[in-house]
Amino acid sequence: MNAEAILKGKGHEVVTVTPEDTVREAAQILDQRRIGAAVVTNKDGKVCGVLSERDVARQVARQGADALQMPVSKCMTCDVITAKPGDTVDELLSCMTNRRIRHLPVMDDEHLVGVISIGDVVKRKIAETEAEAEAMKAYISAG
Repeated sequence: MNAEAILKGKGHEVVTVTPEDTVREAAQILDQRRIGAAVVTNKDGKVCGVLSERDVARQVARQGADALQMPVSKCMTCDVITAKPGDTVDELLSCMTNRRIRHLPVMDDEHLVGVISIGDVVKRKIAETEAEAEAMKAYISAG
């Protein structure tokens, strides 16, 4: 199981915002779409950041309500950590755990092909573990 297989199952749709959008506009998109992060892309469609609920909450804590009028570029995470389609579930889980992030844009060369959340990875890891347990039971039962 790898990132490509996860995206095949969940879809390749990516919700994006621009660096010029206000934090309020971006937060409304997150709320409407019921997601925890959006990929920030510039006018050329290149990934230049990620804006998460955590980023929004930090800015509101620091700036108060004024943070909502700030451009996304002022509070997004600029150092974007990405995954490749061939990255395994274990590699994805390790990256997300070690870096303390919940969303990974998946890049095929320079092209954004999807986003994987920690929930997606955990779901696949559980399914993988259950399949291995069932295979082990079948092997033991066969004697």
